[in-house]
Amino acid sequence: MAQATHPITHRVLAPTRRQLLGVLALGAVGTSLAACGSKGSGSASSTASGSAAGSGSKVTVLTHDSFHVPDELVAAFEKDSGYTLEIVPSGDAGELVNKLVLTKDAPLGDAVFGIDNTFASRALDEGVIDTSVTVTLPDGAEQYVVDSTPALAPIDFGEVCVNIDAAWFADKGLTPPTSFEDLTKAEYKDLFVTINPSTSSTGLAFLLATIGHFGEDGFADYWKQLVANGTKIDEGWTDAYYTDFSGGGEGGTYPIVVSYSSSPAATVSEDGASSSTASVLATAFRQVEYAGALAGGANPEGAKAFIEWMLSTDVQTSIPDNMYMYPVSPEATLSEAMTAFGKVSDSPVTVEADAIAANREAWLATWTEAVGA
Repeated sequence: MAQATHPITHRVLAPTRRQLLGVLALGAVGTSLAACGSKGSGSASSTASGSAAGSGSKVTVLTHDSFHVPDELVAAFEKDSGYTLEIVPSGDAGELVNKLVLTKDAPLGDAVFGIDNTFASRALDEGVIDTSVTVTLPDGAEQYVVDSTPALAPIDFGEVCVNIDAAWFADKGLTPPTSFEDLTKAEYKDLFVTINPSTSSTGLAFLLATIGHFGEDGFADYWKQLVANGTKIDEGWTDAYYTDFSGGGEGGTYPIVVSYSSSPAATVSEDGASSSTASVLATAFRQVEYAGALAGGANPEGAKAFIEWMLSTDVQTSIPDNMYMYPVSPEATLSEAMTAFGKVSDSPVTVEADAIAANREAWLATWTEAVGA
């Protein structure tokens, strides 16, 4: 995947963004946020009447569990398109793709949203995407297309990276880490909590970051050094960030954690002038989320309408505050908190989607052996 050149440079998963949104909604950020999850993201409540081609029919979309678009935008889609929108939460990116593969002969819906670049090639190779259904992509979004298949349309992107409790480091008078290599140094012994890539999409993204940085021949040794330096490995993002991370607000003792480049936007001071956490962008791995029509789906036209809607300016602008990702459309805007404290890397670590598909299981086995899990 090519390095991103996005105009908005100032900026696991189900609990990840849902929890972050809850923190931000309770904070001093000026934008009113809705909690991510089942509220407002289940079956839409109204069916439009009128002259739209889809009037009276339904479009069913399988998504990851963190999907959320504001109710008013869902209502506008239903009114304009004539479709009733039914959302079926289906786990994180890996669970979602597994479900699509297992049910591809009798698809459970018309469209999918939430396949990411760690599983995109598998979805295409398994034939779960209807490659005849394509839409016009926003300027710049072509760089995210996987395997030259625009039918899997890029919708948003995010970055998994190391976060630090800036207040903790300031209180201790200790310089925070700025690189992968720093995390193995003696001064950061017993300070870092990361996430199991076998059980978490966030953890898998960080594993891929280390593979992209150290190479296939070097990442295992790096993980051995991390473990020797007292790194803790949690099963999921929620435990790592909210239980063990000292900046997560729950009395944790680890001031370094694997999270997102957007996370510091959720720890902003009441006056909006500072954040108590910061991201280490030198460790950032770029994730991209896609939408597509499902092969064999009953309503391909409805699926196309859904994808086009996800790329509309209104929905793209809603994504940062509702799913904690960054929009692919250059027409979208970001909140002040995301602009100031959720900046993205100018040179994120990337691993090609086809390489991930071909090597994911072998890399996970190597990781398991390296850390003694």
